[in-house]
Amino acid sequence: VELGKAAYAACQSCHGTAGEGGVGPLLQGRDVAFVTTALTAYKNRETRGEQSALMWGVATPLADSDISNLAAFISSL
Repeated sequence: VELGKAAYAACQSCHGTAGEGGVGPLLQGRDVAFVTTALTAYKNRETRGEQSALMWGVATPLADSDISNLAAFISSL
């Protein structure tokens, strides 16, 4: 969770400091499976919504461990 918290700093400008949403959608209440699936899809350049192209650039460089860490942190919001 702590590693994910550090990585989440890059997400705050769109998803809010507590995952409350803003430019990007609400993340509060999302579980590990949802976040892992979403980030993996974006990493693979799959379309999941209107802002997919923005997320491709964010998710492409993430390692599997980064995705796991982010999912752990986001699920704790």
